[in-house]
Amino acid sequence: MIAVLWIAGALAVAGALGVVIAKTPVHSVISLVVNILALAALYLSLHAEFMALIQVIIYAGAIMILFLFVIALLTARKDPVERSEGKLEGQRELGIVAAVTGAILMTAVALSAGFGRPVAQEALPSGFGSPAAFGRELLTTHILSFELTAFVLMAAVIGVVVLVGQRKL
Repeated sequence: MIAVLWIAGALAVAGALGVVIAKTPVHSVISLVVNILALAALYLSLHAEFMALIQVIIYAGAIMILFLFVIALLTARKDPVERSEGKLEGQRELGIVAAVTGAILMTAVALSAGFGRPVAQEALPSGFGSPAAFGRELLTTHILSFELTAFVLMAAVIGVVVLVGQRKL
């Protein structure tokens, strides 16, 4: 089980790097799908089967199709979009410094938290991770973040429609 955890973690990091490094938007979306599937495997290794299923169905399915639709709308009748070198001076160097600083901070936190030491297993409450418990938490405790996420996604789709509508296709 530890091997699955490490492999899924490595795939999640590789997918996240692919999102940032990819030169075309479609390759970024594919890397994001790899990241999402790796996160689903991590959920499975934590015995959160419902969360893994939701991760694959909602994010890898619906949201990625939405992203591809938006990319297709924004690049309609245009040459393929490829990222060029950044226009800001020192952007790459600052990014490398930020990444190294973040890695040092994460390592320090992991070492101070006792990374590698055995962890005491605590019993989970009954029904933990079930669809009923998930729905109860989502629609009571986290309702504001749930509604804000829906609003942001709707605003993004409306923004794309407005941007495409301004151009003559």
